[in-house]
Amino acid sequence: MKNYSLFIGVDVSKLKLDIVGVDPNNQVLLPHKVLDNKEGDLKLFLTKVIQKFGKDDILVSFENTGVYGMILAHILTKLQIDYCEISALEINRSKGIKRGKSDKSDASIIVQYTIANQFKIKLSSLTEVNISKLKLLYTQREKIVKTIKQFEFNKENEGFIPKPAFKELMKTNTSIVKNLKKNLKLINQQILEIINNNQALKTNYELIQSIPGIGPQTASYLLIVTKGFTVFDNSRQLACYAGVAPFPYQSGSSIRGRNKVSHLADKKLKSLLNMCALNAKRYDYQLKMYFESKVKDGKNKMLILNNIRNKLLHRVFAVIKRQQPYVNIHNFAA
Repeated sequence: MKNYSLFIGVDVSKLKLDIVGVDPNNQVLLPHKVLDNKEGDLKLFLTKVIQKFGKDDILVSFENTGVYGMILAHILTKLQIDYCEISALEINRSKGIKRGKSDKSDASIIVQYTIANQFKIKLSSLTEVNISKLKLLYTQREKIVKTIKQFEFNKENEGFIPKPAFKELMKTNTSIVKNLKKNLKLINQQILEIINNNQALKTNYELIQSIPGIGPQTASYLLIVTKGFTVFDNSRQLACYAGVAPFPYQSGSSIRGRNKVSHLADKKLKSLLNMCALNAKRYDYQLKMYFESKVKDGKNKMLILNNIRNKLLHRVFAVIKRQQPYVNIHNFAA
């Protein structure tokens, strides 16, 4: 990473931005300032900062707060200012013991964290438009699927409420579910349309599904979380993100626990990978034999399934790197 002369920490909220700027020695160069989270005010402020310090000497850091930080990210990209979005959990765990909380102090903590970790922090970049669209559509899809399940749970009330009331309830529910499924089908079509209209996304989408056990929902979600396979260097990093990578649990001579996966994970991806692992051990002969042999050895079934999840991610990165579909070598064995 470059040697920056101005580090700017921004605490992002829905309506405003708290900003603090310091030099590498933590001397204040930009006193605490509060701006509206609007393009005009922010662009004017950053333009003045560039005129004074030069854009190549500035690094802006802020918490990853989802949509609230999108205006800031867009303007920083337009002005060609380096920036990094940092996980809120990562910053919170670096605070140490703190009493009280304010937006001003949060901005200071963000910039102090950036200075202390500047040589390991990765610069962020604006998510490609098609990936952003896919993310929004996938989120909407998840909401619809969840709502459909909630309405279908009402069938369990049969026999416990008066028949006329239940009949009326189910009539209404059936109509709602029908419309929801219609919209779900429309969103699935829109997701496919975006993927098919982008050659790189389409190719990777098809390559991922060439792996036994992985279907369209997992393939599209992998495209989203990896931003088209641009933010993870290898399958181990993605496995850590998904919460399926085991880590040692030991200390000194007294603590010798078994390796464990971390609860800090993308739970949606972990759930999808679990379904993929269950399918893969049924339809992929190699993984089926692997699962059965490990069960015979007395291994825990969940441990074996987790190993299969990791194997699937290794296969995903292999086909993406080679840009060749997965080939099951066992099918060609003599």
